[in-house]
Amino acid sequence: MRTALLAWDYPPSPSGLSTAAREIAESLAEAGAEVTVFTLDRTGGKRVGGVAVVGAAIPQGSALARLRLLGSAGHLAAPLAFRRAVLAAHRRAPFDVVEATNWYAPAALLAGRRGLPLVTRSSTPAAFTRDPPGTLRDFLDGRTADALERRQARGSAGLIANTAAHGAVIAQAYGLSGRQPAAVIGLSLPPEVAAGAAGAGYPAADEPVRLLFVGRAEARKGFAELLAALAILGAEQEAGALPAFRLDLVGVPPADLPADLPEAAATRLRARGRIDAAALAAAYAQAHAVLAPSRYESFGLVYQEALAYGRPVVACAEDASARAFVGETGAGPLAKAATGPDLADALRPLLRDPALRLAYRSRALAAAGRFGRASLGRETLALYGRAIQAAQSR
Repeated sequence: MRTALLAWDYPPSPSGLSTAAREIAESLAEAGAEVTVFTLDRTGGKRVGGVAVVGAAIPQGSALARLRLLGSAGHLAAPLAFRRAVLAAHRRAPFDVVEATNWYAPAALLAGRRGLPLVTRSSTPAAFTRDPPGTLRDFLDGRTADALERRQARGSAGLIANTAAHGAVIAQAYGLSGRQPAAVIGLSLPPEVAAGAAGAGYPAADEPVRLLFVGRAEARKGFAELLAALAILGAEQEAGALPAFRLDLVGVPPADLPADLPEAAATRLRARGRIDAAALAAAYAQAHAVLAPSRYESFGLVYQEALAYGRPVVACAEDASARAFVGETGAGPLAKAATGPDLADALRPLLRDPALRLAYRSRALAAAGRFGRASLGRETLALYGRAIQAAQSR
């Protein structure tokens, strides 16, 4: 099977979407498919990990680059660039199927195309990741992005969700009919992450307790509430009620911290911005616990990484993925809600009790490894086959 995969970026770019794209592409290649990845973060092409990677970056000063600067209509620039690159390759050697994420609809202009079935693998919809619109332009931009995502999802020959709960959210968000072939397929961790995690021990109980957050400083991630919890616990530590602790923020640059951050929080954190894979592995290995208080995750890659390293995860019961991967496995405490006091209540016992941290670590290790490349590739190819049949029957 020849498949094309559309990616906003691809490793070595250190984003969650690029990591997922690589896992999908290389799992398909290992399962016997011929895979070409089209990505907007580069030009040129090369073969990596059994996958052909083709750069489809929009040239500076081009018509598409100028279009990209426009409100609302600018969202069409990337789908146009992807369509041009994919169709040019498709004419030379036809693809059996195309896959793309739903996020900002990179394949919106390929949806419903005859002879080239599209499968959409849904991550979190763009509407869930944006800040509230501050201007009319922001509002219209958001409406356009949402409309393109709906168009892509509704025009897809098949749909993939990371969890059953995620699939239900996607169906409601896009008003899907339920008639398209669909599957729930969990993502794998990169082999080097799994290998590095397997060799990582656990830090000694000596102070300070080291905490880790991996993600963006956005409302969906519970970031403001995390800082509020840090301020609460920082004040308690100053009063002698808690051991010393520190928090590393990976993916959060210093500029994203609020100007009015309380000193009790500011003196206990380090905003590291984006870091490479080796530095991220070291951050997990040095942490006593991982804080991931998201309100919503389509899958929760951070949960899976933390479990692989055997790190207790402090998550939020508002997120269905956290309930499934952290709560049900006993890999860490769940805050009742994404609030500063609730997060502080969930984290406080971990700070105080090294034995409790080790108990959560044992359960985290037991829960790790539920998803691998073999199942990812096999189940994806099976859904591709159903999507191709559905497209042909229409």
